[in-house]
Amino acid sequence: MSSKNVLGRGVAALLPDDVSLDDEESKYFFCDIDKIEVNPHQPRNNFDEEKLNQLAESIRERGIIQPLLVSSNGGNRYKLIAGERRLRAARLVGEEEVPVVIMETSSDDETLELALIENIQRQDLNPIEEAIAYSRLIEVFRLTQEEVAHKVGRKRSTVTNVLRLLKLPASLQDDVASALISEGHARVLLRLKDDPLQMQEIRDRILKEDLSVRQTENICRQAVQKKKQPTAEKKKKDDGLSVAYCRSLSTQLTNQFNTKVRIVQNGTRGKLEIAYYSPEDLDRLINLVAERKVGQE
Repeated sequence: MSSKNVLGRGVAALLPDDVSLDDEESKYFFCDIDKIEVNPHQPRNNFDEEKLNQLAESIRERGIIQPLLVSSNGGNRYKLIAGERRLRAARLVGEEEVPVVIMETSSDDETLELALIENIQRQDLNPIEEAIAYSRLIEVFRLTQEEVAHKVGRKRSTVTNVLRLLKLPASLQDDVASALISEGHARVLLRLKDDPLQMQEIRDRILKEDLSVRQTENICRQAVQKKKQPTAEKKKKDDGLSVAYCRSLSTQLTNQFNTKVRIVQNGTRGKLEIAYYSPEDLDRLINLVAERKVGQE
């Protein structure tokens, strides 16, 4: 089976349900565990110690049921594409060999893409690891979110929402990865991404008060509204005089100068427009202003 034919349909297409030793075409064999190198770009960063120990006990009793997927790395060595949890668990119980299937890949990029897709499709990555895997598919292979969604069998909206988690501060990403807060809590907190300090304060409340996603949503909504209020008050202040006061002043000046007077504002600045209708009318207005100035002196 050509790797190019299955790439993009998922690693499930690479392995049959039952890999038989009697199948001469199968590249299934037991490999020295020390000859397998882990993929440095694999998306999984966290391995739950308790679950890893449980898997190790299962391997001790029943062996490894599903072969690991590897590619040739030259010199009778192999690079792991899929199955790092099984490899780690096998090492925990002292296994010297593990069953593998060789997948022929044309490049390191193809190996990486297969590893990313396989991990995502297993659905045992935490949300941050999943987001990183999507991000690598987009950046390394220049895929669109729509193309990523097609390759991993997800809806595009799912891919988009998971990718948004990478906008969280590193500390909150760690909380999501370790399941201290849920993905739902994290998406709500993203509404305050411009205020990391407040995000952290609400995160602390989530843990202390055991807040639901709905409760967190209400708190974040109130926080956003509160942040908007000072902005509105500042804008009102920066706008200068109120419209009603300007209208009153314009009327007063119009009566005093016996001509149309208009106040034009631009924030706290502005200009006073006094209309005249002839050279004689202009002279009259100048004299009125000059007389008021002399009178004040």
